[in-house]
Amino acid sequence: MKAAVLFEGGKIPQFIDGFPEPVAGSEDQLIMSVKATAIKHLDKSSAKGEHYTSTGAIPSAKVPGGDGVGLLPDGTRVYALGITGMLAEKAVVEKSKMIKVPNDLDDSIAAALPNAVAGSAMALRFRAEMKGGETILINGATGFTGKIAVQIAKLYRAGKIIVTGRNEQTFQSLLALGADEIVSIAQDGESFVTQIRNIHQQTPIDIVLDYLWGETAELILAALKGKGAFTHKTRFIAIGSLTGDKISLSSQMLRSVDLQLSGSGLGSWSKPEMQILMTEIIPQMFQLAAAHKLKVETVSVELKDIEKIWDTALSGGKRLVVTI
Repeated sequence: MKAAVLFEGGKIPQFIDGFPEPVAGSEDQLIMSVKATAIKHLDKSSAKGEHYTSTGAIPSAKVPGGDGVGLLPDGTRVYALGITGMLAEKAVVEKSKMIKVPNDLDDSIAAALPNAVAGSAMALRFRAEMKGGETILINGATGFTGKIAVQIAKLYRAGKIIVTGRNEQTFQSLLALGADEIVSIAQDGESFVTQIRNIHQQTPIDIVLDYLWGETAELILAALKGKGAFTHKTRFIAIGSLTGDKISLSSQMLRSVDLQLSGSGLGSWSKPEMQILMTEIIPQMFQLAAAHKLKVETVSVELKDIEKIWDTALSGGKRLVVTI
């Protein structure tokens, strides 16, 4: 079969025509004919052995891609989590980890959406326990997941949505999607902190969804720092680390403010929460996307071009999707 294959020590998968087809290992597994799979930060960092779920050594011939959309042997079109890699014509999937895709939903959108939904809805619902009317700050909203997060926060009845980002061309689209206020991370640190602090004083920030970590996370925490008086409780949820994996965190800062600091990602969710994601949350978002009530932007490429496009960085909050 045709596949993108990551060889030991390699950082870019190679296109192979003639790679062995995967074989189902039990009655709970099926062979899916893959039609589309999104290339995510998770896939790239896992391919390098740098993601926190990675075991370290890269197998000598591994097909990357953790999820995708395809056809089951009976012709049913589903989104599924792969037991084997999805950047191939065939993949092994578990019967219990698949979702039927609505007829009106494009393969590329169905492949791109679930990871971003998990990266926003799970944080809002389970880590932050969001309530209607609350003020949400999304740090790093100009990326694909950030733009989905704005829409889901709006869907979950956020009272006010503040977004940060560097790509000024994307700011207007964020406002159109439901954001209320923009904070540019291109400005100097002192101005950034002052703007966040002023917003927090006027409309206390209830939840921070952070996709960047690094310096901007430090600046946001500095803006939330108290001065010895009673403070508003803020739930800070770390989801990504696009601008750095470590921060400097003062114990004085933690003692000065009513802060809940937690993470949202694989390993932090319980089995019941994952079940809700697969049976309720993603199906709902599929229906909204099919009805054009959730805006999802993708760029489709062919599997044979994997070596050329693997490290492509898309602007404007779009997601790269490989079609097969």
